[in-house]
Amino acid sequence: MSREIKIPGPDHPIEINENPHLIRVIAQNGGKVIAETTAAVSLSEAGRPPVHYIPLADVDQTLLVRTHSHTYCPYKGEASYYSLITPEKEIADAVWFYEEPHEAVKAIAGHVAFYPQHVQITVAEAVAD
Repeated sequence: MSREIKIPGPDHPIEINENPHLIRVIAQNGGKVIAETTAAVSLSEAGRPPVHYIPLADVDQTLLVRTHSHTYCPYKGEASYYSLITPEKEIADAVWFYEEPHEAVKAIAGHVAFYPQHVQITVAEAVAD
């Protein structure tokens, strides 16, 4: 089955930028830090709020369990999902990623994004060493 691939353009703009800010993802209930990075990329798509994609290496992967869920975006490709395991509960499909994103958005490869209704995401100025 062939899936439609769309290229971002004036009718559906997608912009990806390196994000030098300190981005921290915290479990809503327990306050446990799930991810922390100054190497995120932010994807802005067609007037929606930016999504911060965090390098998987900067995520506490002991809190992630891969699921069998998949969705498809003609602009980005096939998304796969992780459930987030916190001390309080398991949150199904709370994290998504594109293993092989389309060429136009290849900068998000190796990165994951979190649904903001399941975590607290803070963005702060990075502190220089």
